[in-house]
Amino acid sequence: MLAVGMALLCLAACQREAGRLAADDIAILLVLMVFSLLWLADVWRAGQWPVGAGGEGRWLPVWPLFAGLVLLAWRRVPPSPMVWWWGVAVGALFAGGIAAYEHFWLGRWRPDNGMNAIPFGNIALLLGTLSLVALVSLRGERAGRLGVWQKALLVLAALAGLLASVLSGTRGGWVVFPTLALLVCVAAFVSLPRRRMVALVAILMATLLAMAFLPRASVTARVGEGVENLQRYTQGEAGSSLGLRLEMWRAGWLLIQHKPLLGWGEGKLESQRDLWVAEGRFNRGVSRYDQLHSDTVDTFARRGVVGLVSLLALYLLPLGLFCRYWYRGVKARNREVQAFALSGALVVVAFMGFGLSQSMLRDPRGLAGFLGLLVACWCLLKRAAESQAYVGLRPSTSLCPWVNTTYEWMVCFVVCRYRLSQ
Repeated sequence: MLAVGMALLCLAACQREAGRLAADDIAILLVLMVFSLLWLADVWRAGQWPVGAGGEGRWLPVWPLFAGLVLLAWRRVPPSPMVWWWGVAVGALFAGGIAAYEHFWLGRWRPDNGMNAIPFGNIALLLGTLSLVALVSLRGERAGRLGVWQKALLVLAALAGLLASVLSGTRGGWVVFPTLALLVCVAAFVSLPRRRMVALVAILMATLLAMAFLPRASVTARVGEGVENLQRYTQGEAGSSLGLRLEMWRAGWLLIQHKPLLGWGEGKLESQRDLWVAEGRFNRGVSRYDQLHSDTVDTFARRGVVGLVSLLALYLLPLGLFCRYWYRGVKARNREVQAFALSGALVVVAFMGFGLSQSMLRDPRGLAGFLGLLVACWCLLKRAAESQAYVGLRPSTSLCPWVNTTYEWMVCFVVCRYRLSQ
């Protein structure tokens, strides 16, 4: 809410001519708006807001609209690139420090920082990976400004993020990390001398192996547990962690088959699922959860094909734009554009992977992390592109006042309606 308040203040104080929107800016705003409005329409037809753990999920459908407001504000007053890089690094360092303290000092098997261990480990892994981007992409003049201790701090931040992921036992993140590492290695192949690239890969692999075989790390235990859960599930025992997740996906597929176009709606999904649980179709442990442990399955079952398309657009359109800018940045030899385009692509790919086995976008920390990192990467990318006279898409200046005003009034209307419904 603090970020939204600052965004509104910025929009009110800054001149309309500042931060002119281009066609790709408007495309990002549209996917945020459509995803949010479809979720709000689903809430309206079902008469129920998301609950989430501890009742923290009630505002989730409005958050993409808030992210659009922040995007409009940051396009007028872009954040500092160095604040981004050191913010990511400090976040990864704190995540690694908290995980190490809880695991080694307090003796917790899966550290979670007072939240669900899965989003904690996933976001820490992403922050650690983003810390590597500064070392891989920001070479030349900008890299020359970094001292040895600063480079060492970035390396330590990357290791801390990986350590937090390993200690948290997030198996979904471990599946996604090879893809993230491959993207970083592709960028390194373009940006770094071959010897340094080989050294980077060797250090990364050695670090992963060392963390995986830490005496008290949960990697081998978690992998073994997963194999055992799968074996028990094939034998008809669905009460394990992996077994319940497979049961939820099976229930989700059955829900999708019954209402594929518009889905069951917010709250009604749980009611129908629990009815089938009472009939003995699924394990009773499934009813403990308010989601289906997959963004894709959960969104498809709740909002049907329409909701699934909005989710895919939220992923794929920004990913396509980030990849496009990265390719153009390589051709123009603009390393700052490459760095922020790579960071944005990593954010989208990471959450696409995380969302396969966990409903990250229905978790307050997960959704906040995705929207915040996505909008920050996009605004920093556009700042770098425009400051270097980078050839991008033409600004749609005639649409700028209309888009700004529409977003401001839309958010005010939605918030007022929410308050009146309480």
